[in-house]
Amino acid sequence: MRALFGFLTSVLLLVATGPLHAQPRTVSGTVRAQADGAPLADVTVRLRGAITSVRTSAAGAFQIEVPAASTDILVVSHPDYDVAEVELLGRTSVEIELRSNIRYNQYGVAVPRKPVAGEARDGLLVFEAADGSFKLWYDLRVQMDGGYFFGETLSPIGNGIEMRRARMAFKSEFARKWYAEIDMDFADSRADLKDAYLQYTPTPGFDVRAGNFKEIFSIEQNTTSRYLTFLERPMVTRAMTPSRHVGFQAVYGRPYVLLAGGLHFQIVDGWEEVQIRKDNNSAFGADEGYSLTGKLVLMPFYHDTEKGLHLGAAASYRTPKTTDQIGTVRFDTRGISNINRRKYLDTDRLQNVSSTVLTGLEGAAYYRNFRIQGEYNTARVAYKDASLGKENFQGFYVFGSTMLFGGKYRYSTADGEFTQPSLGRGWGDLELAVRYEYLDLNSRKDGVMGGEGEGITVGVNFYPISNVKLSMNYGWVNHDRWANGRNRLPTGLDAQGNPTANPLLIVTPEGKAGEDFSSFSFRVQVSF
Repeated sequence: MRALFGFLTSVLLLVATGPLHAQPRTVSGTVRAQADGAPLADVTVRLRGAITSVRTSAAGAFQIEVPAASTDILVVSHPDYDVAEVELLGRTSVEIELRSNIRYNQYGVAVPRKPVAGEARDGLLVFEAADGSFKLWYDLRVQMDGGYFFGETLSPIGNGIEMRRARMAFKSEFARKWYAEIDMDFADSRADLKDAYLQYTPTPGFDVRAGNFKEIFSIEQNTTSRYLTFLERPMVTRAMTPSRHVGFQAVYGRPYVLLAGGLHFQIVDGWEEVQIRKDNNSAFGADEGYSLTGKLVLMPFYHDTEKGLHLGAAASYRTPKTTDQIGTVRFDTRGISNINRRKYLDTDRLQNVSSTVLTGLEGAAYYRNFRIQGEYNTARVAYKDASLGKENFQGFYVFGSTMLFGGKYRYSTADGEFTQPSLGRGWGDLELAVRYEYLDLNSRKDGVMGGEGEGITVGVNFYPISNVKLSMNYGWVNHDRWANGRNRLPTGLDAQGNPTANPLLIVTPEGKAGEDFSSFSFRVQVSF
C-alpha cells in the first residue's frame, strides 16, 4: 500500500510540473569567461533550432523569450570561445561560462587548431578536417605464417609457425602539401624501424622525400607486403634489389611516365645493424657509404582503369655500407618461405669491394581480373684491386594470376605498383597464381660461387573482406651443388658416400646434387 501511494504521488508531481516547463517565459542570465570570470559582451544567445537570437550586454547579461514549444536548450556562441549548449530544465535564470577557443601546447604557446572527425574507411580509422587540410590515420597489420617442408634432403628442415609481421604505422597529411609516416615492426619480439620520413609535394606530380624508406627500384620490392601475391617475394628480389635506406628521393610523375632518383645511405632496420655501423665509425672512422638509384617507368593506358601496361628500368650505383664488415657486400636469400631460416644461396662476404652496380628491367600488364608480372635483375661487383676481376650475378621471375569470381586488379599510376584488388562477390573472392623464379649467384669458377636455384610456387588467396587475407602456397625449389650456405650445408655425396658441402668432392651426378624440397605454407593476415 505504501509503494502504491509513492507511485501515485510521483505521477501527480509529473503531471503538475510538466505544464510549468512548457509555459512560455522569459529567461535571463549572464555569460562569463571560464578563465577569469569576466563578463562577456556581444555573445549570441538563441534557442536551438530558432532563427532569432539576442546578444549580451557589456555586463554579459541577456534576456530571451522561451516559447512553450521550444527545445528549452540555449546555444551560446562567440567568435573567440567554444560554442556551448545549456539545457534550461524549466529555469528562468542561468549563469553560463564559455571556454576560450585558443589552445596552448605543453610549453604554454598558443597553437592553431582545427576540428577533425573520425570515421572508418575500408576498415581503417581515419581522422580528417572538414576542409581536407589535415588527415591522420592508423595502418596496422598482422601476419601469422606457418610452413611444412618435405622431400629427400641431406639436412633436416624445421617446420614451424611464426609471427611474420606485426606492423604499426601512423600516417598524416597536413597543410595540403606535407606528408609524414612512421612505421614499426614488432615481429619476433624486437622492434625494427621501417618507414620514417617526411614528404613535400610543391606541385601535383612532383614530390621530394627525406628519411628512411624503400628506394624506388623494383616493382615487387616496392609493393607493400599487405598486397603481395605470394607469401614471400621472389629470391632474386630478396637477394639483389635494395629495400629501405636513409636518404633523399625525388619523384616526378606525369601521365604515362614516372621518373625517380635518390641519394641513399645506411639501413636502420634493427639494433644490431645500427650498433655495427656505430662501432665501425667509432673504431675505424669508416665512411658509411652511399647509393645513387634511379628508375624510369612508362605506363601506357594511363587513364584506363580496366587495363594497364607497366614497363620499367632501374639502375643503382652503390658503395659498401658499414652495417657489416667494412668494405664488404653480400648477396643471399632464404628460400620460398621465411620459416626455413637457411640461406642455401649465399655469396658470403665479398672483401675489399669498390662498388656494385645493380640493374633491373621489369614489365607487368593487367586486364580486369588477369595479371602478369616479371623482372630481370643483375648485379656487377668491382673490387678495389682491379686485377681481381668482377663478379656478375643475375636472376629473374615471372608470374601470372587471376581473380576467379569477378574481382579486378588495381594499379596505382602515382606509385607505379599494384594495390589491393577489388572483390567480385559479397562473400569475397579467390585469387589463383603461379610463379617461376631463378637466381644465379655463381659468378665464375675462379671467383665467387654462391649457388644457383630455381623455384615454382602455386598460390591461392582468399579475401573474405578487404581487411582479411588467407593464403596458401605450395612451393618447390631446386638448388645446385654450389648452393651450400657458405660451405655449411652438404649438397651431395663424396666418393665414400658421405654427405659433403664441398662441391669439388661431390660425385653425385650433375643435376642430382643440391638440396631440393617442397613445402606447404600458409598465412593469416589482417590489416586495420
